[in-house]
Amino acid sequence: MLWDDVPREVTYRYVDPLAQVWVNAARRIGLRVVRTSDAYAATDGAGTLAIGDDAQLDADDSLAQMIFHELCHSLVEGEHSFHRADWGMDNTGPDHDWREHACLRVQWILAGRHGLRGLFAPTTDFRAFWDTLSGDVLADRTDPSVQAAVVAVRRAEREPWHPHLEAALLASAAIAQAAAPGSPRDTLWSTVTTRPAAHPTGLPAGESSGTCGSCVWRFTYRGATRCHHVPTKIDAAWPACERYEAAATVDCQTCGACCREAYHSVEVSPRDRFVRRHPDLVVKYETRLEVRRAGDRCANLQGDLRTGFACTLYEDRPQTCRDFTLGSDNCLTARRRVGLSL
Repeated sequence: MLWDDVPREVTYRYVDPLAQVWVNAARRIGLRVVRTSDAYAATDGAGTLAIGDDAQLDADDSLAQMIFHELCHSLVEGEHSFHRADWGMDNTGPDHDWREHACLRVQWILAGRHGLRGLFAPTTDFRAFWDTLSGDVLADRTDPSVQAAVVAVRRAEREPWHPHLEAALLASAAIAQAAAPGSPRDTLWSTVTTRPAAHPTGLPAGESSGTCGSCVWRFTYRGATRCHHVPTKIDAAWPACERYEAAATVDCQTCGACCREAYHSVEVSPRDRFVRRHPDLVVKYETRLEVRRAGDRCANLQGDLRTGFACTLYEDRPQTCRDFTLGSDNCLTARRRVGLSL
């Protein structure tokens, strides 16, 4: 008998390693990935993410990129979106565009940390928006899509996304760096770039033209320059990190975070002149006094992100408010809670 006549039994099948990395990441985050001929990408709100089969995808699509893109949507929409079909998006309403823009800003930032923006570029109708992105894509904190993206990037640091999303990006970068050398110029592998070096603080490097010295989160303590984001000393001449915000762009009138949903109460002392002058704006509890609120904000706060904020009783504001300092730890906490700072 000739060996050529012996039938060969196929024991294993080949799977794209990038695809396997992202299918596993999705599973660990809480999604079962299936392929379908009935949709390009869809979630059922019950733990299944359906991605179009090869016939539905373009030549520059990849299963890995598709899964990554959908996970970025989940970051924007939040934990509850895992229980809603298509992340709770209807793909037609007035909020659709800015939510897609937020997703792509997140995708830009997370992929950029690993040199994968070309490999993981989106292929949807919003590719035109992606192609306009450059530099610090979170600079305009008055843009709703930027605010949503800021919150989403912070969500990536907690469960269910962490540590699986970052692990998948690291594995993808390793595969990409091995595959890129010598790859034909018309393949996505040729778009892979070197992973940017971390900022001297250890935070992700930034793409702003600013420096630590011009950042609102820089402060001086005992003669040393420090940052509210890290426990170490910094050099004011260092280039900006990913969390950079120009001091000149952050002010109370365009923020209002501390007076709205960032904090649920403002306690005042019985001896505070605010209590004496404005008793109708003070709520008494068993052991404390608080400034009255109107919904999720202080009753004295007027305005919004579009028009700017103002306190109607600024000159009479309580001591608690007077002690609140722009650029402090508490200020950073407030801005993070409302999606204005990383």
